[in-house]
Amino acid sequence: MQGNNTTLHNMKKIAIAVIIISSFLRVQAQSVEVVQGSSYKQAVGVKLPLGFSATYKKFISSTNNIEAEATYWNKGFRAALLYEFNFYSFPSVPNLSWFVGPGAHVGFWKSQYQKTYNSKADLGIDGIIGLDYKFDNLPINVSLDWQPSITLLGDAAFIPAYGGLGVRYTF
Repeated sequence: MQGNNTTLHNMKKIAIAVIIISSFLRVQAQSVEVVQGSSYKQAVGVKLPLGFSATYKKFISSTNNIEAEATYWNKGFRAALLYEFNFYSFPSVPNLSWFVGPGAHVGFWKSQYQKTYNSKADLGIDGIIGLDYKFDNLPINVSLDWQPSITLLGDAAFIPAYGGLGVRYTF
């Protein structure tokens, strides 16, 4: 039981660190004059390799977006919602940005895995960091990201394996 308490205590520390870092980056983004913003408003597509994720990305300002993901994989289904801060720090590559942000997820195990993980569903927090590129003259963007997560309810654990390569149609 003490191992579970230690794990939960460490996960709380990580969650607090993610929130503090995201807040700091947000303040930094607000203090810098925005020279460039997103060249698209929304996008829909897929993300691989861990399972198959359908993604929808919508900019709510020139540098902030919300991304929703629905992931189907061999052990179940997972839905995540992320808030991303975009930074256009590559002047020689105008449509390239890097992004970071917090989020949350809910996951459901297939019946054959529920006993293994002692849970039917998981609920937790996510972080994301990655690169996003929008092609000129094509309604396509690609992204490469890492999305670690901490499951708080269900099979409590740190899971570093989410993220991947995304390809989306922009409009």
